Amino acid sequence: MYHEVTYKELARRRNRRIVCALLVVIVVIGLAFALSVSRSVAREQATTSIRNAVVAAAVQCCAVEGSYPPSLAHLEETYGLVINHDDYVVNYEWLGDNVAPSVVVRPR
Repeated sequence: MYHEVTYKELARRRNRRIVCALLVVIVVIGLAFALSVSRSVAREQATTSIRNAVVAAAVQCCAVEGSYPPSLAHLEETYGLVINHDDYVVNYEWLGDNVAPSVVVRPR
């Protein structure tokens, strides 16, 4: 049986397609935003984790050797500290044998 498609039916179908397309675009934009936020949160957590690891290794060195290490390289060689220098910049400022070093970690 032949069913004639009216202008009203065509307009309704077109409106459904437009609404579906807009929903898909909104979902994709929402996912992209969520991914961006999760990446920035992960980067901040990694930065904090690296700083805490450097400080913990320096404290361990102080406990074992009796003084804070003069360089970050000493911690990497002697205490097994591993830092991804391609992704993060670590500023390790040694202030003296009995003064805790200043540690600043920044993502590249």
